[in-house]
Amino acid sequence: MTEQTITLHRAPKAPVHPKAERWSVDAIEALFQLPFPELLYRAQIVHREHFDPTKIEFATLLSVKTGGCPENCGYCPQSAEFDTGVKASKLMELEEVLFAAQRAKDAGATRFCMGAAWRAPKDRDIEKVADLVRGVKGLGMETCATLGMLEDGHAEQLRDAGLDFYNHNLDTAPEFYGDIVSTRDYQDRLDTLARVRGAGVKVCSGGIVGMGETVRHRAGLIAELANLDPYPESVPINNLVRVEGTPLADQAPIDPFEFVRTIAVARITMPKARVRLSAGRQQMGEAIQALCFLAGANSIFYGDKLLVTGNPDTEADMRLMQRLGMSPAQQPPGKT
Repeated sequence: MTEQTITLHRAPKAPVHPKAERWSVDAIEALFQLPFPELLYRAQIVHREHFDPTKIEFATLLSVKTGGCPENCGYCPQSAEFDTGVKASKLMELEEVLFAAQRAKDAGATRFCMGAAWRAPKDRDIEKVADLVRGVKGLGMETCATLGMLEDGHAEQLRDAGLDFYNHNLDTAPEFYGDIVSTRDYQDRLDTLARVRGAGVKVCSGGIVGMGETVRHRAGLIAELANLDPYPESVPINNLVRVEGTPLADQAPIDPFEFVRTIAVARITMPKARVRLSAGRQQMGEAIQALCFLAGANSIFYGDKLLVTGNPDTEADMRLMQRLGMSPAQQPPGKT
């Protein structure tokens, strides 16, 4: 696929895009429109150039501070604006987090991500999370955190504590973003990614599909991610989990083949990234998950809960891996 030059949404305060875009929205939308077998074939070629297609990275995500978030993201059960039954909690203690991380490691996870429902952590919050990062790093695991928007100096503090990855999803295309959340804008997202990259921390950034967006919007999301310089090392693709009490609770599910197409397009446009099946795996079923692996997904969130929503349990995941002849990547810490 010939890479094209186009001007996409830019971030004047956060120069994370190169001057010449590698992928236009039109070119990415054309990938989405390919016949399904052709798209998967192209994705498989790219995948095999950079990864063993039989290996899957196992990562675990723990909510270390749940609920009470002042943001109004329409998909999120942790927003204080929505009545979803999620109770706000304080930041977990170090001993609790280390216990969960050790369990995840014993179950085969190599990366441990800690999520906190903040709009933007305060300096004292960063100091506490840094202690958690040091503790998990001491267990020999890769570390990741998702804490909301970061201010100047925060990414450096987390880096110095041993943070390998910072997750901050773009969620969707710039032109659709305002339909999903109004308490922040797209520039805020890009500014945080620029701070993370500037501190030398690896970037984990993806989005959510099934929120009522068009194919063009999905192409716009992938273009934003693929044109970051460099593009994220990890790209989580979430299938909307419809939670009662959120504005998107009654949103019609995305066609599962459209979800697989999104995985394939992410793989083609970001060849060396870990493309991760994230939220919504429980609703996909095993056959769709298998198609996602064929399309280039090579990472999953592993465990019985993903922040506050369900996830396939670890035994079910291992049985699926065995049936497909696949196995955990077992990568050493610090590698992607």
